[in-house]
Amino acid sequence: MTRVKVCGFTREVDLAAAVAAGVDAVGLIAGVTVETPREIGLADASRLAATVPPLVSTVLVTMPDDAGEARRRIERVRPDAVQLHGLDPADVAALADAPADVIAAVDPTDPDLDAYAGAADALLVDSIDDAGGGGTGETHDWERTREIVTSLDVPVILAGGLTPENVATAVERVDPFAVDVASGVEREGGVKDHDAVGRFVERATRARIAP
Repeated sequence: MTRVKVCGFTREVDLAAAVAAGVDAVGLIAGVTVETPREIGLADASRLAATVPPLVSTVLVTMPDDAGEARRRIERVRPDAVQLHGLDPADVAALADAPADVIAAVDPTDPDLDAYAGAADALLVDSIDDAGGGGTGETHDWERTREIVTSLDVPVILAGGLTPENVATAVERVDPFAVDVASGVEREGGVKDHDAVGRFVERATRARIAP
């Protein structure tokens, strides 16, 4: 069954609703260099992470300058995993002993995919913008991502433009380890639509993988 991560929480009430809906992971965006209504401070990320019950993973989504800064942010927030945007494969590899699983955010056309796959615990394949951030709300070539899933020996998380309306089709075509959504389940920037979150989780987890 495909796992589900919902990203970009700013309010505890939304996070609790997502947990009740059955998400596997929640993403907290802190320390990024792009404009987003979903960014919170590291202190708030730590506070929200502490409210997440056992068996639901917390993911710090961040854009550090280097591995050292990433490590300091991990120690501050204490997430189960860190999702890194903008670091090269060498910096990602330098976090192999960090107290969190390491997810590298990549564009499906990135020429360093093999290097990232060797350095990270998982890849998040997203529609990356020029500034290196995801969360664009735009889909990318799912057939290319399916090729990545089948060719690389690392869990692949599909992100980019997913909604309750298209997530089942995305799962059927790509067969990812997990799917990730932010703006696709929001009423407004940074505020989740609880009904949309529930529909997204249900449709993602019930989708059948195409042969």
